[in-house]
Amino acid sequence: MDNVFYRNINKNYLEVERGEGIYLYDTAGNRYIDACSGAAVANLGHAHPRVIEAMTQQANKVAFSHLSRWTSAPIKELSALVAKLAPGSLNKLYLVSGGSEATEAALKMARQYYLERDGKSGKYRIISRWKSFHGNTIGALSMTGDKRRKKYTPLLLDFPHIAPAYCYRCPFGKNQESCGVECALDLERAIKMEGADNVAAFIAESVGGAACGAIVPHKDYFKIIRQICDHYDILFIDDEVMAGFGRTGTMFSIEDWDVIPDMICVAKGMSAGYSPLGGVIAKEEIYNAFKQGSGIFVHGHTYGGNPLSAAVAVAVVKTLVEDDLVEKSRVVGAYLLRRLQEELLPFWYVGDVRGKGMMLGVELVRDKVTKEPFAASLGIAEKLTLTLVKHGVIVYPGTGNADGENGDQFLLAPPLTMTAEQADELVAALTAGFAEFEKKIALTM
Repeated sequence: MDNVFYRNINKNYLEVERGEGIYLYDTAGNRYIDACSGAAVANLGHAHPRVIEAMTQQANKVAFSHLSRWTSAPIKELSALVAKLAPGSLNKLYLVSGGSEATEAALKMARQYYLERDGKSGKYRIISRWKSFHGNTIGALSMTGDKRRKKYTPLLLDFPHIAPAYCYRCPFGKNQESCGVECALDLERAIKMEGADNVAAFIAESVGGAACGAIVPHKDYFKIIRQICDHYDILFIDDEVMAGFGRTGTMFSIEDWDVIPDMICVAKGMSAGYSPLGGVIAKEEIYNAFKQGSGIFVHGHTYGGNPLSAAVAVAVVKTLVEDDLVEKSRVVGAYLLRRLQEELLPFWYVGDVRGKGMMLGVELVRDKVTKEPFAASLGIAEKLTLTLVKHGVIVYPGTGNADGENGDQFLLAPPLTMTAEQADELVAALTAGFAEFEKKIALTM
């Protein structure tokens, strides 16, 4: 027993001792492939010397200063780097401490933007999607569309949700090759129902993360979303807390749809887990509305924009660019996806293997033909995860993806530094773990 209040009080946890590259080591000396980068965070792997050096140098100067009084060289350098890399006029970076704070800040920024622009506005509602995850603060959870919101429903804002872009389980019963992208058109239906004068923004993950396991929307999905948002004067918020900074094979995932959002929410990969950091990248037009209006964004967090986290992120982003890790993510990720499809899809309980770049998902089903999920009571995703730990692989499990209660999947999001040889090592370990689990699962059926 210790005095930590864990998320799962009844669970036994491995104790990590150190990390090196794509590997983590426990206190008993066992080695594990960090196949999910914790939670799609450790994009550069562990103990990267360049990041550690940057962290040490900045800590020797100043680790903390509050943004209400001070700016610093690291936050200005980071903002300049991000402005050069982000698409279109997305060139202003508002810094916070993590992903939930980033989406919450975007919610408030969208609301205040219309007040600054118009002087008075009724626009405040945010439309999101079912089977999405945008964070655990009350505002972020109100936008979230997965089962984690259920216990807190009485506390949440009454925001509307639309159909997910979930091709494996299309809510309209269509297939991607011949559909009319009804999941995107569902946004217009919701706007009409709510009234465009009441809606400030639509938020969506470019590639679905924790709630569904790397679901990739139709190639035309975000083009249609952009057109609808423009027609009704609604902001499009792109949530790339997981997908951003190279994870899906482009610096920002939305680039693959040739669409420019109004804001991009970022976190995880921006500082690669070496220091807590998140942010909202806003279009210059949004920034100018504030500048020409009150000049004050009524929002902020104590640790937002601290020099230490910003210096770490500068080192991370420079490494991503100079080591060409974004392209490596695309190439090695495509190779890993192909190998996973070859080796895992033959198992009778694997329904789908999908994703983009180094953001991949595996969905588990009771019946491949009908796509019937396992009952939530069986805890299949967690049980498989524990089996994979025995084979030296750490994955990121999720549940409820099929219908809001049942459904099992897990996310694979290894460090972008992973080589093809290490991808083969991962596939071999996963295949062995899946074969062992196949024998165990037969006993529960």
